Amino acid sequence: MSYMLPHLHSGWEVDQAILTEEDRVVVVRFGRDSDQTCMIQDETLFGIAEKVKNFAVIYLVDIDEVPDFNGMYELYDACTTMFFYRNKHIMVDLGTGNNNKINFALADKQELIDIIEIVYRGARKGRGLVVSPKDYSTKYRY
Repeated sequence: MSYMLPHLHSGWEVDQAILTEEDRVVVVRFGRDSDQTCMIQDETLFGIAEKVKNFAVIYLVDIDEVPDFNGMYELYDACTTMFFYRNKHIMVDLGTGNNNKINFALADKQELIDIIEIVYRGARKGRGLVVSPKDYSTKYRY
């Protein structure tokens, strides 16, 4: 479903998307459209795009086409989702130890809506770090 969501094709477009959005959270999925994890995440993002359009806007960025942010945001994972509000990176404590980004696919639409809503509410209050409503620390328990 990645073809249904807006893509950003240069570093400048990514910067402008983050800079120009005043009232909504900018959700950026960094990854490859052909990657299996990204396909799952894109399906979820597409499914919620209409529901969150009042407080969030979703963009996709191919890390091979736009390598500008790979070093800056440490984009080494197959699929990474990050949040920005008024040109500020908003971190999310998911219980995984990495608060900068979500580096796994969320297949549950309601969970992702809840995370974006928490990011929006926290960012409006000036918080740079918000706590996820669900703890993901045991997601990959062996």
